[in-house]
Amino acid sequence: MQIQITARNIDITDAIRSYAEKKVGRLEKYFDHITEATVLLEVQKNLHIVEVLIAAKGVMMKGLEKSEDLYASLDLATDKIEKQLIKYKEKLKNKKLQDKAFDAPLKLNVFDTASIESMDEDNRVIVTKSIPVKPMDVEEAVMQMDLLNKQFFVFRNAEDNQIAVVYVRDDGNIGLIEA
Repeated sequence: MQIQITARNIDITDAIRSYAEKKVGRLEKYFDHITEATVLLEVQKNLHIVEVLIAAKGVMMKGLEKSEDLYASLDLATDKIEKQLIKYKEKLKNKKLQDKAFDAPLKLNVFDTASIESMDEDNRVIVTKSIPVKPMDVEEAVMQMDLLNKQFFVFRNAEDNQIAVVYVRDDGNIGLIEA
């Protein structure tokens, strides 16, 4: 696992770096497929903010904690990730998705808004993307959309194995489109 540590308004000492690497490194015992981890350490006034992002088998997990002690914030953030990893691993075991984590890529046509207005009868495709569509529940898809900071997220619904889309509505709520 690759661990990247970034700091804002704080100097990273060797003690802080080794403690963060040790805490995040322990997460591998809960899930073998963690590819990378990002730790963001930040100080705002008297608050120590720690954000830990983990990429594991196509899924992003985030732990964010604030406290007056940097080490306590790091402990709490990694504890959050630990719980998420355990929950995710249990879902994989229960649904037997370990071997089917990714199905065939889904082709998406993305249109530039300016080209839609001036589109003629040919309906030109501006960009085509192939993305892996991983089976997950709606809650997990919303979490992924939020973590990726996107307005929509395409996924395969684990309940019925159909393609679905979650999106942010104009009123700020979350919408779901099922095929």
